Amino acid sequence: MKGTYLGEFEEVVLLAVAIRTGDAYGAAVVQEIEQQSERNVNLGAVHTALHRLEEKGLVKSEMGGATSERGGRSKRLYTVTVAGGHALEEIRQVRNRMWNTIPKMSWS
Repeated sequence: MKGTYLGEFEEVVLLAVAIRTGDAYGAAVVQEIEQQSERNVNLGAVHTALHRLEEKGLVKSEMGGATSERGGRSKRLYTVTVAGGHALEEIRQVRNRMWNTIPKMSWS
């Protein structure tokens, strides 16, 4: 992971792929992010992030079977790679470490 920068949106997309294991395609990732974050997400932005994550080796993709509801077209399914899992763990550790060092105070 060292040397590979992940932006916030890429991190969120990577998390959504991890959550949707076995069913992580563009529209499903959008749905997961919107459900979890309660904000609207652009499908094109998700596809761009998925492409960048794949270039970085953090996800891999393969074509799923064709479905009638998609007019016989296949879905590109994404899965988190070992490197992607390590990246998520590292991000979690950094965030937790930082949260744990915030002085106890009132946010008001």
